[in-house]
Amino acid sequence: MTTFLSWVRNFGHFLLSLTRSAWRSIQRWTVQRWIAVLAAVIALLAVLYFYDLPDVARLRDASTRFGAWFPFIFTLGYVIFTQFPFPRTFWTVAAGLLFGPWKGLALSLCALTVSAALSFLIVRKLLGAWIRPHLTHPAVFTINAHLERRGWLAIASLRMVAGVPFSLLNYVAALTPVKLSHFTLATLVGSIPTTALGVFFGDTLTGHTSPGIVLAMVVFAAIGAGGLYMDSRLPTRP
Repeated sequence: MTTFLSWVRNFGHFLLSLTRSAWRSIQRWTVQRWIAVLAAVIALLAVLYFYDLPDVARLRDASTRFGAWFPFIFTLGYVIFTQFPFPRTFWTVAAGLLFGPWKGLALSLCALTVSAALSFLIVRKLLGAWIRPHLTHPAVFTINAHLERRGWLAIASLRMVAGVPFSLLNYVAALTPVKLSHFTLATLVGSIPTTALGVFFGDTLTGHTSPGIVLAMVVFAAIGAGGLYMDSRLPTRP
């Protein structure tokens, strides 16, 4: 409990120093950057105002109305929604319900990879210059140091942990030296186990799941655990 409270205090100090630094940085922005940021804020407010997370029944109705266009629309919604720090579980499970295990897995992996790369680029271009000096703060130093030492391997292994927020990892990774190409590939590969589990679970809710899908869930869970074990055993680079 004491350790947790200490981390909370550290994180509060981190946010305070970040806010002060952000204000100093904002005062030096160019007109072009102001326009880009204002456009992003307006887009975010529009999404929050008009966008209502649909339930599965509404998604099924949309799949009937839009026909062949529905996979594209679903993928677009997945990409937009996962730009924000909300769990992507709904979309992953819905993919299994709506498209079946294998097509649902392919769509989910495609959508989350595009979403992660987009978040990575946005944060790196807009926030990297002023937030990077603050990454030595004790509240965030551990995860940033891990990413710098492991590089793409850290991204892949952290993607295998269901409890690590998808969007937050995108933001933090963008502020490290990890290359976009390495980050994207690591995201695609590392997300397979947890994404497969979510999609296959969604497929089981239809009541028509084959024993092979249940076996695949076990296999992907084992792959995820094995990947984390390998990451813990491999030496880190200096």
